[in-house]
Amino acid sequence: MNIKEIKELMQMLVETDITELNLESNGTKIVIKKGIPGVVQPVVTVTPAAPPPAVASAPAPVQNTPAPEPVAQERKLAPNQEYVLAEIVGTFYRAPGPGETPFVEVGEMVEPGKTLCIIEAMKVMNEIESPFRGKVVEILVNDAEPVEYGQPLFIIEKT
Repeated sequence: MNIKEIKELMQMLVETDITELNLESNGTKIVIKKGIPGVVQPVVTVTPAAPPPAVASAPAPVQNTPAPEPVAQERKLAPNQEYVLAEIVGTFYRAPGPGETPFVEVGEMVEPGKTLCIIEAMKVMNEIESPFRGKVVEILVNDAEPVEYGQPLFIIEKT
């Protein structure tokens, strides 16, 4: 998690009634607590990921099937295509509201900063914007589906 994302989380606390936020990802634990009204006091601690407890059992049978890989690594994209990834865990929405026109459609040209979708996390609507100019080739997530951090959402062909 970078400093910009931490600052956004701090601002979110200031704007809501939430008094404490705990996040843990890849062995990094972030705790942000609201202290004095209107002031957020960040506490960031890095803790190593604990190894799984040892369990005595019979050896597992060897399987020749490879472990599934993330979607972004399974699919080869053309050299001028890139994924737009989820920046946060939450619920994916293509439009600003139910029954409204989606932000983008397949085949549409987008500019940097153009809103592609919204990811709702903890009742906060987070706009995901296009990082570059290009054409939307594919929308990889259905409306109102949950998404994970780093999950591919769109394929955009740079122009």
